[in-house]
Amino acid sequence: MRGCRWWGRGADRGFVTAEAALVLPVLVTFAMGLVWALLVVAAQIQCVDAARTGARAAARQDPHDAVVEVTREVAPRGAKVTLDRDGDRVRVVVVARAPALGRLSYELREEAVALAEETVATGQREAGR
Repeated sequence: MRGCRWWGRGADRGFVTAEAALVLPVLVTFAMGLVWALLVVAAQIQCVDAARTGARAAARQDPHDAVVEVTREVAPRGAKVTLDRDGDRVRVVVVARAPALGRLSYELREEAVALAEETVATGQREAGR
């Protein structure tokens, strides 16, 4: 072969080790980022479920403490639950911290609104007249 030089067996010694030393930390960082993203998405889904569960319980006219307790059971650990009633609507807000990865932690917030059942029943009776 013309133009090709064979340097022998030891010419590319250590290249694989050097490449692995550069690529491995990048792959580990990427994998950690994916795991962190999955944990954040799972916590967001828990917040959504908790807010909806709390809104349903509040719409059934469950006591305030029972609604907060049911909501906290479904919410991520350490979440803050706020229950508010404005006329015929009940609003449940769940606020939780995302799983921390250094300084990448932030606040997850979800809310759900439902009509109180007494209002729904009254509206159906009036519509049926």
